[in-house]
Amino acid sequence: MKVLAIDRNHDLLVQGLKNAGFEVEEDYHSSKQEIEKRIEEFDGLILRSRFPIDKIFLEKANSLKFIGRVGAGLENIDESFAAEKNIKLFNAPEGNRDAVAEHALGMLLMLLHRLRIADAEVRNGIWLREENRGDELMGKTVGIIGYGNMGKAFAKRLKGFGVRVVCYDILHDVGDENAKQIGLNEFFEEVDVVSLHTPQTKDSNGMVNQSFINSFNKQIYLINTARGKAVVTKDLVEGLKSGKLKGACLDVHEYEKTSFENLNWDEIPEDFKYLIGSDKVILAPHIAGWTHQSKEKLAQTILDKILVWKQKFS
Repeated sequence: MKVLAIDRNHDLLVQGLKNAGFEVEEDYHSSKQEIEKRIEEFDGLILRSRFPIDKIFLEKANSLKFIGRVGAGLENIDESFAAEKNIKLFNAPEGNRDAVAEHALGMLLMLLHRLRIADAEVRNGIWLREENRGDELMGKTVGIIGYGNMGKAFAKRLKGFGVRVVCYDILHDVGDENAKQIGLNEFFEEVDVVSLHTPQTKDSNGMVNQSFINSFNKQIYLINTARGKAVVTKDLVEGLKSGKLKGACLDVHEYEKTSFENLNWDEIPEDFKYLIGSDKVILAPHIAGWTHQSKEKLAQTILDKILVWKQKFS
């Protein structure tokens, strides 16, 4: 089988495919249009998020049998049309769940204890103690929305912090020893910290809006390491201004490009500029799942899944 890799990943993935008898071509520079002209030559495609794999692209991929997306989400691939064409999709949420969990916890602690602010002040010769008095995580209720690979990994990291962990999910019976599954009304009533771990779908897009934020009984902290489009930025800003939101940790952003490689800086609205200037917000450039270890684990996970499939296919 011929496989085309269009995004760079850990070397073990391409080498592992070659060792298993695949013929692998690497093309990290050609445009989508150029690749479309020759995609029919390939049985497999390996990518991260360089460009969307839409219906037009898939219509030209007449030989394609599988796509390996080295990451968790599949929103950049037309899943329904791929299914119509019997193209197997592989993703790897197992590969970066630990990185995401640690990152979410790190951002939260940085926010609660004002570490970003205090660090910057000391570096500039400013020594303020009372002004940087922190807020402890211990004793709070942490609510996780989306209790899959990422949510479960985050719940595990919270053990030992003296918190109560609950989860809400559209699936039933996903709770475990690390998080009790509760209904949405109870979630709104009890939670102090909300952490999003949902895939990007039509239901999750714009989920965190003014109505959602105002539904909470308490002032809350928000963590988003899932997808940027889950949060309506202007409503988030209003929540921060009103005090309904005590703070936010945002690794992903509404205005990211679909490749996740940058923001649309030319189209940044005033609401995002407010976040940049706020001491109630921690920002990161979509790196929650981006560690040296996850790079290897993501590649290994995709390789393993392809090899298992190949064995069955043969």
